[in-house]
Amino acid sequence: MRALMLDFQPSRRSGPLGWSLLVAGVLLATGCLVGQQHFSALAQQQQGDLQTTQRVLTGNSGAKGGLTAAQTREQAQNLAEMRKVSQQLRRPWERLFATLESLPLDNIALLSLTPDARKGQVRISAEARDLEAMLDFHRRLEASDELSDVSLLSHEIVANVPEHPVQFNLSATWEIGDANP
Repeated sequence: MRALMLDFQPSRRSGPLGWSLLVAGVLLATGCLVGQQHFSALAQQQQGDLQTTQRVLTGNSGAKGGLTAAQTREQAQNLAEMRKVSQQLRRPWERLFATLESLPLDNIALLSLTPDARKGQVRISAEARDLEAMLDFHRRLEASDELSDVSLLSHEIVANVPEHPVQFNLSATWEIGDANP
């Protein structure tokens, strides 16, 4: 009897479609690797730039020698400017705006608000319908929790407008309370 040769899974031959898919996959993988290396090099370069910038901002040049007098003055000026900005940012702006918005402004139009964080003061320019409305606004600001020492800096009655409104400037001390969280 002759040996029985059963082949349940015939061998598959690769066609041009299979080979082209393989080549496309290899090219795609190679492209991804090259792109990853490129982005990694960019990230390292940016990290180096960041470290250099940090050293410049902190005044740490990496050298062991001391700073010159000009460098020390420049560093002190930069530090003072950073403190001013930090002081402005720590102010309770929301509470000041809420205080001003909570006041009845039927006869008052706020024109400008100029804070000075260094002095802890705020200057308010406004226009009132009449002198009584201006004085009433002044009293309400003085009674608020946020502002104190409210003083009238200047006022002017606008004569060329039929209603004769009053333009005025106030200065007040801006109480910050617990502004530092």
